[in-house]
Amino acid sequence: MAQVVATRLIHGAFAANPGSGSLQSRAERLRPSFGFEAKVFTQTEKRSSRGAVHVSAPITARRSSGVEPQVIPVSPEDVPKVLILSFLFLSLLGGRRTKSIFTGDSTIGETSVGIWSKPTVRRKTNIVCTIGPSTNTREMIWKLAEAGMNVARLNMSHGDHASHQKVIDLVKEYNAQAKDNVIAIMLDTKGPEVRSGDLPQPITLTTGQEFTFTIRRGVGTADCVSVNYDDFVNDVEVGDMLLVDGGMMSLMVKSKTEDSVKCEVVDGGELKSRRHLNVRGKSATLPSITEKDWDDIKFGVDNKVDFYAVSFVKDAAVVHELKNYLKDAGADIHVIVKIESADSIPNLHSIITASDGAMVARGDLGAELPIEEVPLLQEEIIRICRSMGKAVIVATNMLESMIVHPTPTRAEVSDIAIAVREGADAVMLSGETAHGKFPLKAVKVMHTVSLRTEATMVGAQTPADLGRAFKNHMSEMFAFHATMMSNTLGTSIVVFTRTGFMAILLSHFRPSGTIFAFTNEKRVQQRLALYQGVCPIHMEFSADAEETFANALALLQKQGMVKEGEQVALVQSGRQPIWRFQSTHNIQFFTWEACAVVL
Repeated sequence: MAQVVATRLIHGAFAANPGSGSLQSRAERLRPSFGFEAKVFTQTEKRSSRGAVHVSAPITARRSSGVEPQVIPVSPEDVPKVLILSFLFLSLLGGRRTKSIFTGDSTIGETSVGIWSKPTVRRKTNIVCTIGPSTNTREMIWKLAEAGMNVARLNMSHGDHASHQKVIDLVKEYNAQAKDNVIAIMLDTKGPEVRSGDLPQPITLTTGQEFTFTIRRGVGTADCVSVNYDDFVNDVEVGDMLLVDGGMMSLMVKSKTEDSVKCEVVDGGELKSRRHLNVRGKSATLPSITEKDWDDIKFGVDNKVDFYAVSFVKDAAVVHELKNYLKDAGADIHVIVKIESADSIPNLHSIITASDGAMVARGDLGAELPIEEVPLLQEEIIRICRSMGKAVIVATNMLESMIVHPTPTRAEVSDIAIAVREGADAVMLSGETAHGKFPLKAVKVMHTVSLRTEATMVGAQTPADLGRAFKNHMSEMFAFHATMMSNTLGTSIVVFTRTGFMAILLSHFRPSGTIFAFTNEKRVQQRLALYQGVCPIHMEFSADAEETFANALALLQKQGMVKEGEQVALVQSGRQPIWRFQSTHNIQFFTWEACAVVL
């Protein structure tokens, strides 16, 4: 058995409607005569020390629908508010779908009733920026953060540990100084990439030309170049299509020898040194985590990064191996799997289940699979991640033209909007911020497009099977109904968390307001920067709950995150109780102007 404790301080009354009688008479007409709602009005009132009505009662939440809840009533002035809350608690306790008292619709929480000041609008979809030569200075990292960067990505395919260490130190310096923002650090492993060797100068390949790839080292001529993978000859077959740089050039395999693969150029172009090679419909028989990757992973452990993005994951065993390594090392780092190989598609469910989230890496995915499958796979991966309660990032070519141009193509703008509407937690910039000419403009475009798209999304849909992802049924049910109440009343949510669990759970239900997640753990604050709709804030918790609540609300107003007269829903639940019993789950509504509390 679990309990939901309800507490409310109510101030003021709704404006009377001339012609509809006194407020008292209207209250009498609205007063239900039977059922759950009738219970609300049948008990005695007590006044709080502030002169407002104080409602406090434990509501026993059983999974049986036959429980009769007990709620201490409120004054007639608050009949409309009580009907809202009684409806929501009825839904919470009985799990039934009931028509909205405002619209008659069978869903609730899609629109605010417009009674209180609307919450400050913040972008919900997060932005991952790859840091490279264009942005690896203190000035640029500060500017990226101000422009909207939420996660700094280190691409271990480029640079060395010294250059990445510099970036990590700069991000940590920013986090130590920033008062209202935090940047997470993601280390992206190189993975088992097959690349061409070094060339003295770029080679122009023309359609119909013969060209050879060899496993012999150090070859770089006008008609032959080395590859860095010894089993390359064994992995390809005559008739296979080789793609260079994700399809910028393509070559058909015509014949093989013991150490070479002879091809005919289908789509020509300029071949430069160390270009990425794929075989259409196949993945290289290389381990997902190479020796270099393990060195980079240890580097990440030493620097306490927040996330690993693991390249070319083919099955769940790779994820389990890495998580076991991190557990043994005592490292609290979450694992994001990159879905980018043909072999990963049949194992999508098990791979994502084993991970903490997924990245739709569309570059290599589109090289190894037919290009027309990529948008369908993107939608499917986002759906699976959301149904499992996992974070999901959409990446590659989102603003590719802005590497060299100051404005995006219209198709790129639509691409961002589609990812946002499909429910991605984050969208990612790669070359645009790593080595592009306009990194700040690219971030600003991603910010404005995401914000504008989110403004059109009224009441994000919760995945039907999200409940299967969480073992704690009460916390899941509580987060769902807290989201419904917040959406109905048009408020943001404040949650206090030591582990991030409840903030992440609320994020997956996609409330319409911002989730202000207060935590006393810096590591948790940084990790929450990836999750949709979450604004993570570090604050030391007091032993006194009310003091902590007051400090949190004061901080939000000081930093302009809430306005005077705005209400916020304060949620206490999750795995580790703070100021509450293990079996209780609390929702409170604070109005900043009069410090009103609703629970």
